[in-house]
Amino acid sequence: MAGRAAEELLAAAQAQLAARRLAAAEELYGRLIARGGGAGRHLATALNDRGLIKYLRVEFAAAVEDYTAAIECQPAFEVPYYNRGLVLYRLGCFDEAMKDFRKVLELNPQFEDAALSLKQAILDKEEKQKRGY
Repeated sequence: MAGRAAEELLAAAQAQLAARRLAAAEELYGRLIARGGGAGRHLATALNDRGLIKYLRVEFAAAVEDYTAAIECQPAFEVPYYNRGLVLYRLGCFDEAMKDFRKVLELNPQFEDAALSLKQAILDKEEKQKRGY
């Protein structure tokens, strides 16, 4: 897909997502992904954003798949690591979540939400261990 067309399709999908028209956004992201998404960052963004839609629908396994695909496409893009970490945290997979939050901070030490999420995951893991789970 040509760069300009990919940018326009990505912008249209993001506008639909911002307006909370999830089905329309997901369809546009799907088209962009199916066409190869243009540059790596556009494809990674499309996969990450589609993962967010799946997260909002409480489709956690599908969201993790999209976040992982975004990471594979653009390994230096910290946002999908953060988003995947949030899902893993929510599922109680604290070690995996902490690994993702640490990777975010390695890529972007100024990512405050990742630092806070890492601290909370550490505390919750310790609490879980104290309770014997």
